[in-house]
Amino acid sequence: MVGKRNAVTIVLALASIAWQVSMPASALARPPECVVPAKPGGGMDLTCKLARKGLAQVAADTRVDPALHISYLPGGIGAVAWNSVLSQRRAEADTLVVFSGGSLLNLAQGKYGKASAADVRWVAALGTDYGMVAVRSDSPYKTLDDLLKALKRDAGKISIGAGGTVGSQDWLKVSIIAKQAGMNPRSLRFVAFEGGGESFTALLAGHVQAVSGDTSEAALYAAGGKIRVLAVMSDQRLPGVLANVPTAREQGYDVTWPIIRGLYMGPEVGDADYRKWVTAFDRMMAEPSFDQLRAAHGLYPFAMTGDALSEYVRGVVATYGKQAKELGLVR
Repeated sequence: MVGKRNAVTIVLALASIAWQVSMPASALARPPECVVPAKPGGGMDLTCKLARKGLAQVAADTRVDPALHISYLPGGIGAVAWNSVLSQRRAEADTLVVFSGGSLLNLAQGKYGKASAADVRWVAALGTDYGMVAVRSDSPYKTLDDLLKALKRDAGKISIGAGGTVGSQDWLKVSIIAKQAGMNPRSLRFVAFEGGGESFTALLAGHVQAVSGDTSEAALYAAGGKIRVLAVMSDQRLPGVLANVPTAREQGYDVTWPIIRGLYMGPEVGDADYRKWVTAFDRMMAEPSFDQLRAAHGLYPFAMTGDALSEYVRGVVATYGKQAKELGLVR
């Protein structure tokens, strides 16, 4: 009896191997992956989810598998994911990694080590976000001026949640406003987190009293009445959930902070595979329904891919590098 069972097992195993060998390579390949270089819940996470939903709508017209597997690789505000791609995943044709304006700022400041914008292949920018400052809905601070006056009285009593440490975009947003209000930004008490999801979790739990973050993240919590956004850092008021929130400029502070969100790939991905993804995202963003989908993920219109995006990123990184030197953040 044992011998028969072993024989059956062997036959089934051989049949399985033969079936797999006969399958096309595409059926055996793992699904494409979208890497979020932060913990779940923030703007980086939303970018992958937007890509997955958008690609699903045009699946019949592209050569990519829209069933993106979303994975999380937090650390160093994108540095861990960046270094992982450059050291281990340089040629993976179906691995996309999220980037934001904050990623480009960190790159410009040398926070990714000896790296440059030319080290990866920039695929697509799916939309733009904006900076904002928020407090809990039950906070005594009703306006941006209320918060700034409290910070002037005793900055040490107010903790501000931010993605990243000194020099990060969340640090810079509030620091520029504080400087315009006559304060030394170094007096502010920042609490560093890996991303917007962690910052808002800390805010709702009462561990910090304010958050410097992005509107896409804030809109999720504002819609449920959990937070109060004090200012958005856009040129004009934004549509949707945050329509009644005044801009920083309206309140006397000349600060705007657009944040593009998109995806890049490893530097050794072949041209054919790279162009396949660029074409897919071009098709996705040309779809009329994409505007509504992008808005549902808290982003505003900005669409750029391929060579044009690569050139844009190089320019942004160069500008950020110059600003960082002027602020004494890099030598």
